[in-house]
Amino acid sequence: MNTASLKFLAILVVCAIALPSVTLALTIQPRSSWGAASARSPSRINGAVEYVIIHHSDNPNGCTTSAQCQRLIKNIQSDHKGRRSFSDIGYNFIVAGDGNVYEGRGFGLQGSHAPMYNRRSIGIVFLGNFENSTPSAQMLQNAKDLIELAKQGGHLKNDYTLLGHRQTKATSCPGTALYNEIKTWPRWKQI
Repeated sequence: MNTASLKFLAILVVCAIALPSVTLALTIQPRSSWGAASARSPSRINGAVEYVIIHHSDNPNGCTTSAQCQRLIKNIQSDHKGRRSFSDIGYNFIVAGDGNVYEGRGFGLQGSHAPMYNRRSIGIVFLGNFENSTPSAQMLQNAKDLIELAKQGGHLKNDYTLLGHRQTKATSCPGTALYNEIKTWPRWKQI
């Protein structure tokens, strides 16, 4: 190997060590996995956004199997597109009780989840009601891994701010127990 090849190999090794391996294990289930209807003219976002907004779906039982979770996500999309007249499901990603993260609108598309923040944020919803109890350890870790993946992919600024939905409008979302949990995360900020 020549010197340039050795330097390149050394850079790859350093990069591989520097990247948290936990995010490499995160698999985001595509929209097709939950039978997403097509979206109407989604607005693109260019570059990294500055906020992550955490929500809960407020469904009393949440879900524990993939079939339940996928049905619940489909129902949320139907409500958002129908009753609320959104162009698609409002959230960028869905953290489910079956251990999966599902693509909502995905990266690079404007959500409809937090007025005044939609163009500057990634909306992550936890399926269930988290007023009195927190999501499972797996769900919480999946959300943290998703945030790290967004940073690594250039979709989220490194110095992003984490907010609960209740910080953007008058609502109890994401539930008191989940809100108290995210307040312990490194990038949460009181506003």
